[in-house]
Amino acid sequence: MAKAYWISAYRSISDPDKLAAYAKLAGPSISAAGGRFLARNVAAKTYEAGVAQRTVLIEFDSVEAAIAAHDSPGYKAALDALGDGAVRDIRIVEGV
Repeated sequence: MAKAYWISAYRSISDPDKLAAYAKLAGPSISAAGGRFLARNVAAKTYEAGVAQRTVLIEFDSVEAAIAAHDSPGYKAALDALGDGAVRDIRIVEGV
């Protein structure tokens, strides 16, 4: 079974306090679901339509595990804490 990668590309952060509240809940929830954080930082370099903003890369054992993590009650609580504090694009992709 191929690994899966959850990629969060932030477009903007309007409320750092909401983002901090989200992170306190999201990290443990994702880790408990089997997610392994591989990168989380501001982009070192962007190309094409890239935005030099926070990017997060998380590895899971499968697409199903990544989806289950996203749809879990713990992560829902994190999303509620974030609210309108950031605009981002989240994608779950299957590894090769």
